[in-house]
This record gives sequence, C-alpha cells and structure tokens, in this order.
Amino acid sequence: MAIVQAGERRASCQAVLFDKDGTLLDFMALWGEWAMTLLDLLDGHLEMMGAQRIDSKSALLGLKLDDRQQITDYDKAGPLAMGSEEEVTALLAWQLYAAGVPWNEALIQVRQFSSSAMIELKKRRNARPMPGLEAFLSACHAREIRLAVVTSDTTEAAREHLSWMGIEHYFGAIIGRDHVSIGKPFPEMALLACHELGILPEHAVVVGDSNGDMQMGKQAGVQLTVGLAPDGGGESYLLDADVVIRSFMEMRVLEEA
Repeated sequence: MAIVQAGERRASCQAVLFDKDGTLLDFMALWGEWAMTLLDLLDGHLEMMGAQRIDSKSALLGLKLDDRQQITDYDKAGPLAMGSEEEVTALLAWQLYAAGVPWNEALIQVRQFSSSAMIELKKRRNARPMPGLEAFLSACHAREIRLAVVTSDTTEAAREHLSWMGIEHYFGAIIGRDHVSIGKPFPEMALLACHELGILPEHAVVVGDSNGDMQMGKQAGVQLTVGLAPDGGGESYLLDADVVIRSFMEMRVLEEA
C-alpha cells in the first residue's frame, strides 16, 4: 500500500475520504454570500411582518461579521459549518415561528428563501479548491489511492461543486447526506464510502475541517484522521484528530511500504 503523510504522521492506506466544504473547497467563498443572502431575506420578512428582527445575524448561524456587517470568518463548530440543510432550515424557521408564523408555513417560507439564495450561488459558481489540493489529488491518483467525498451536502450538489472545480473525475465515490440514514459524526458515510471503493475502513484516511469529520472517522475505524485548520488553532476544536495541518501542502504520498 502507498503511504500518506500528514504533518509528522504516516499511514499505509488504500483510500482517502474527504469532507467537502472547508476541506476540498474554500467554505467562505462558496457559502458566505449564500448565508448572508438567506439571513437578509429572513430579516426583511420579519420586518415586513412588524416582528422583532434578528438579534444577531452572526450568532444565529455562527458567522463572524465586521462593523459593516460583512462576513470575515465563521465558527468551525457552528451550525453553518457542521449542520445539514434541514438543521439550518429548522434553526431559521424557528425565528418565524417565534414571531407567530405556524411551523409548517415557517418551514416553507425558509425553504423558499434558501432556494432564492441558492440561485444566486449557482450564478456565481464560486467554488475554489483549497491550496495544494489538486497536487495532492494528482499524487494520490498516480499511486492508485482511491478517493471519496463524504459530505453533509446532498450528493447532487457535491457533484456539481466538484464539477465547477474540475476535480470530480478523481473521486470513485461521492456520499451525501441523502445516501445515509444518519450523517456525521456517525460513521455511516465513511463506511458506505469504503464499501463503494471496495476497501476496509482500517485501510482509509479521513480528512476534514470539523470534529464531526474526525469523530466519523474514529467510529468507522479508519487508520488516520487528519484535521484541516487553514487559519491555525485547530487543536482547540479538532479534538479527535490524530494530526492537524494547515494546508494540503503538508500532505504527501510516499513510496509504497
């Protein structure tokens, strides 16, 4: 088997399983404007109703805003980073329910807002690969290391985003939340990806930017969990990572063992 090195750790493996948002692609470039568009639509609707507007847009989804209300960063352990679309929808629908909108209508309204924000996202196609990613994917491909994506996004959306970046062809399996009964941090995604790649979990490495990714890998029994923290400080929230790196430039594929 080939050897993957991440930081100072090495693992003989047959496959690497990647999270998507914040791992394969720049999270803020793709989802930052989507989140603000969604929040602005919700806030405007509350104002139109004569209801109390959102107290803190930053706290609601785990965004970090400057004095001009522009996004500068996001909470890596927050709902936007770790939650599914259904969880984010429920969180925002609660704002309407608290303002007197029946729950079913609140869900429908937020889904409509989400669809409008998604239309803008698709127009921009602002999916940017993380630094060093393509070189690492190419090195894995050259050593016949199989690759998969395990994401809390839908499978269709994941394929679309990978296609925008021109890297979809590298992946032998793409597992979205719609392919499993329960998502991260539970192991089902990783186990299904390994099954589709035709390998045992103990021969896989997981790479992700949230501790949910690390917990998924641990529970699945993978050989190594690699936490990606581009801004540093990953040790404070990637608690179950075997090793924390700042970019794919700290990952290499070495000669076979």
